[in-house]
Amino acid sequence: MQPNPDLVRAIANRYAANLRLCLPLRRTSLQLARAVHGNIITFGFQPRAHILNRLIDVYCKSSELHYARQLFDEISEPDKIARTTMVSGYCASGDVTLARCVFEETPLSMRDTVMYNAMITGFTHNHDGYSAINMFCEMKRQGFKPDNFTFASVLAGLALVVEEEKDCVQFHAAAMKSGAGYITSVLNALVSVYSKCASMLSSARKVFDEIPEKDERSWTTMITGYVKNGFFDSGQDLLEGMDENMRLVAYNAMISGYVHRGLYQEALEMVRRMVSSGIELDEFTYPSLIRACATARLLQLGKQVHAYVLRRENFSFHLDNSLVSLYYKCGKFGEARAIFDKMQAKDLVSWNALLSGYVSSGHIGEAKLLFKEMKEKNILTWMIMISGLADNGFGEEGLRLFSCMRKEGFEPCDYAFSGAIKSCAVLGAYGNGQQFHAQLVKIGFDSTLSAGNALITMYAKCGVVEEARQVFLAMPCQDSVSWNALIAALGQHGHGTEAVDAYEEMLKEGIRPDRITFLTVLTACSHAGLVEQGRRYFDSMETFYSIHPGPDHYARLIDLLCRSGRFSEAESVIKSLPFEPTAQIWEALLSACRVYGNMELGIIAAEKLFELIPEHDGTYMLLSNMYAATGQWEEMARVRKLMRDRGVKKELACSWVEVGPQVHTFLVDDTSIPESQAVYNYLQELCEEMRRFGYVPDTSFVLHDVESDGHKADMLTTHSEKLAVAYGLMKLPRGTAIRVFKNLRTCGDCHNFFRCLSRLVQRDIILRDRKRFHHFRNGECSCGNFW
Repeated sequence: MQPNPDLVRAIANRYAANLRLCLPLRRTSLQLARAVHGNIITFGFQPRAHILNRLIDVYCKSSELHYARQLFDEISEPDKIARTTMVSGYCASGDVTLARCVFEETPLSMRDTVMYNAMITGFTHNHDGYSAINMFCEMKRQGFKPDNFTFASVLAGLALVVEEEKDCVQFHAAAMKSGAGYITSVLNALVSVYSKCASMLSSARKVFDEIPEKDERSWTTMITGYVKNGFFDSGQDLLEGMDENMRLVAYNAMISGYVHRGLYQEALEMVRRMVSSGIELDEFTYPSLIRACATARLLQLGKQVHAYVLRRENFSFHLDNSLVSLYYKCGKFGEARAIFDKMQAKDLVSWNALLSGYVSSGHIGEAKLLFKEMKEKNILTWMIMISGLADNGFGEEGLRLFSCMRKEGFEPCDYAFSGAIKSCAVLGAYGNGQQFHAQLVKIGFDSTLSAGNALITMYAKCGVVEEARQVFLAMPCQDSVSWNALIAALGQHGHGTEAVDAYEEMLKEGIRPDRITFLTVLTACSHAGLVEQGRRYFDSMETFYSIHPGPDHYARLIDLLCRSGRFSEAESVIKSLPFEPTAQIWEALLSACRVYGNMELGIIAAEKLFELIPEHDGTYMLLSNMYAATGQWEEMARVRKLMRDRGVKKELACSWVEVGPQVHTFLVDDTSIPESQAVYNYLQELCEEMRRFGYVPDTSFVLHDVESDGHKADMLTTHSEKLAVAYGLMKLPRGTAIRVFKNLRTCGDCHNFFRCLSRLVQRDIILRDRKRFHHFRNGECSCGNFW
């Protein structure tokens, strides 16, 4: 019997009416949709397309994509609406790959501007600007006409990747030609694109001034553009011209910009202005305010804000995460963990925030335990842990974790690769680093800033400074981190003049130096003996860039002066410090006293270090070595006894060399190494040959009371770096550079030994010790014997 058409129509209308109640989404919408869906299945009703489409829409907007896909797959010929809904649903969930599959399976005759807009928006929201632009170009090639929404979306995608103003001009012209260039939303998007680079801000302002009806977004976008490019005065001037009812978002943009630039006092002043103007702080103001307190280590102020929020506001989820950051950055890990444990609902942001806190503060043990405790991990979780291990010297574990991440099914992004590359830098694993570089090139990540910066550092720390330079030059754009990495690389490798030239070039490019820049350029000047230039750069920090030198900068200045033997100037600087001298400063002084044999000043520096860091083995060793070098064996024994009494253990000297896929490690007098007898025999042969070249062991570096010069010479032969170099010479192909890494500073005898050896064997020997790189070639060293 045929079903009654009127009855079918009535049932369909009832289902449709119920589903209309589901949108816009409410808390009960999903339950109602499931009830309607269940009723349809129970009674065997064959719904028409509009009911199925409405169900798919509710499921997509409720993030129940698996139910939406089941319904979609049951439709023999999904219509345009169903396909567009699935595309939008997948894009909204971040799964652009599945969205693209549905899009590609849709016949060209069924596509429309709305479907293309969904794909372009999906790419943009998932930070894939190039794909958004390519989709826009494909849309135009296929004859579909872009609308206002299309241009707003593709311009947002362009903002992610824009490099030159001509790219903006092309899209600007296309928008004007289509008529969309007079719509406020499109003009706002154009302002955002032009604001991405400081060089295009004038064009952004021109577009802004031409917007006939400016809305809150117009003002905020222009102010944000000024702020992101460091033009805070222009941003403030614009803020003053806004309607008071629209200022909240603009204030938040200004505060966030100040915090991002490290201008915490200015951020706090902006908050005070908000309050005095009667503007209520909102859920976006508080995180920036707490972040300012966290980064500036203003614990008491942060606690006051915390208390104020508890009294006045509903405790918001993302604010909990900001508070966790506040307490761990101020060293209050108990409080940070207490807030974390009390959180009603923890998402990955919460777990990652605490994990990041442990990692950034060097609490790697706690970080490992938390990482294991996490039931759910995303790519950011793995990135934090891999980079954290590398930054804290656990390169081998970082590489293992990177491999584990891939086995777990996570495709590494450029930031994850950066962590793995940093691990290679820690280990000096040149071969592994090259492999990662090749993989980056293959998947197109090699041009990103994070990967490029990591590669510069990796090649530099593996002793291949020219490859580091080539990576820098090949990068499509460089930021201050890129320049800092290049300057550091050149300085570490003894190219002090080139490092200074790079710094000057950086200034010409309009890149503003930061605190790290000055640390790198001062170090380069120190290693190259460029005292006057170094002093000039140090003075320019406060004079030209309003950067107050910290203890680390003063330590570099002291090192710069002492390396050149200018101890009286160094003492004057120490006496005029605006704070109590730190351990870093006394260490720089003591290290130079060891080189120059300045016993009197060295003893003063050592005594200060014993007070500040009594557990540090380096102080005891430097002082005892100074006594040993002058034959004061009783004093040396006294320092060693003091070291034992205090339970301080000397860090063992260790060197390693990469041969093929393996890294071989050597200790002093090591007999456990592979082919140990052959290594020692070969090293003895080299010593005999080198003596004929004029090499004489410098027995002043034997730090034991031994009477026989022959015995002293034998003791020098077994230093770990000599064993590593000998093994490399035996195993690596002729013509290959020998790259050896040591955890401590190399001694003067080993330095002379490698200079002579490089001429004897006609091989490049590259040694990285705790302080710097030494490139030995044809009897000379890149440091010019100034290290």
